[in-house]
Amino acid sequence: MSSAFHRAGGYVTAVLAISAATGALKLFRSHINPTTVALALLLVILFVATRFGSRPAVLASVAGVFCFNFFFLPPVGTLTIADPDNWIALLVFLITAVTAGELSARARHRAEEAEAGRKEIERLYTELRDAFERASEAEALRRSERLKSALLDAVTHDIRTPLTSIKASVTTLLDESRTEKNKEVTLNAEGRREMLEVIDEEADRLNRFVESLVELARIEAGQLELRRRWGTIEEIVAAALARAEPLTRSHQVIVSIDKDLPVVRVDARAVAEVVYTLLDNAAKYSPAATSIKVTAGQFDDATLKLAVEDEGEGIPTALRERVFDKFFRATHMNPASMRSGMGMGLAIARGIVEAHGGRIWIESTSRGRGTRVALTLPLGDEESGVEIEQAEANAV
Repeated sequence: MSSAFHRAGGYVTAVLAISAATGALKLFRSHINPTTVALALLLVILFVATRFGSRPAVLASVAGVFCFNFFFLPPVGTLTIADPDNWIALLVFLITAVTAGELSARARHRAEEAEAGRKEIERLYTELRDAFERASEAEALRRSERLKSALLDAVTHDIRTPLTSIKASVTTLLDESRTEKNKEVTLNAEGRREMLEVIDEEADRLNRFVESLVELARIEAGQLELRRRWGTIEEIVAAALARAEPLTRSHQVIVSIDKDLPVVRVDARAVAEVVYTLLDNAAKYSPAATSIKVTAGQFDDATLKLAVEDEGEGIPTALRERVFDKFFRATHMNPASMRSGMGMGLAIARGIVEAHGGRIWIESTSRGRGTRVALTLPLGDEESGVEIEQAEANAV
């Protein structure tokens, strides 16, 4: 209905526009020639075509031909044309007017189609964005639920279990203290020492769990402060091996570090913590008497590659990315080993490595069995290292 009104309005406007233009041109008839009149009328026809479309433009063309002939071509005031050249001019005007009007109308139609296409694209983009946001929200919710479940599992294993052990040990000691008053000693000195050792170990375990949670929170908040210093990878690996010696005592540790490696500018304590975590996992998830191999070499011109490899069951390819998620534990592994883990070690390791601008991942071993965790760290050179150390010392 609105389209019909628009078209009807176009017809009326076409006639009125040609009439108004003709009236205005008649006032200056003595100062203008037929060519000027034809161009003026063509402008009116183009306006009608652009505004209302091809059909009103055709009507404007016909009206323009009539007015051009009647008012401006001799003999004026009649539809008769005396000069044959004027017939040609009138015919050319008609063809030009109709063609120009049609082209203008088509251009307008294409512009409208382009605008409609743009709006359709915007609509589709908005729908796609909304769908993506809904999918992202659903994925975030799913991950949140998975994280809640993992956190609950971690709390169950890593807080309740130590608390249960501490509570049982303290209760036993208290009961023994009460019975001692009645001269009924139930624990000897060795038994008391064992109870106290359990309390000490489980308290340390709780403390490590809380520290790991704090460290993860700092990493995720981007507040991990690295104290970068220039040093050698041999010193870092040696520090981690010394700390992990009680864990790797039943394994054969093989260290292979390339000679003449450039120095690295890292937080040695943090990187040593990463290596210790990898050694801890290697010892935990591989049988006793098997080997643990630590290798380090130049990866490319700018990075060093360090890897820790064990001879355990290995990690399935599908889980190699997920093991770096916090609180994640591979269910196929030894349950006894899982109880002693917190599911945060590799997550913290990844945060530390990435904070240094490196990368950490799990790759296939040469033997096809076991787990090989590799990481990269930025390299430096000794000369630049000395210069930076001097600059830092001067700044202090």
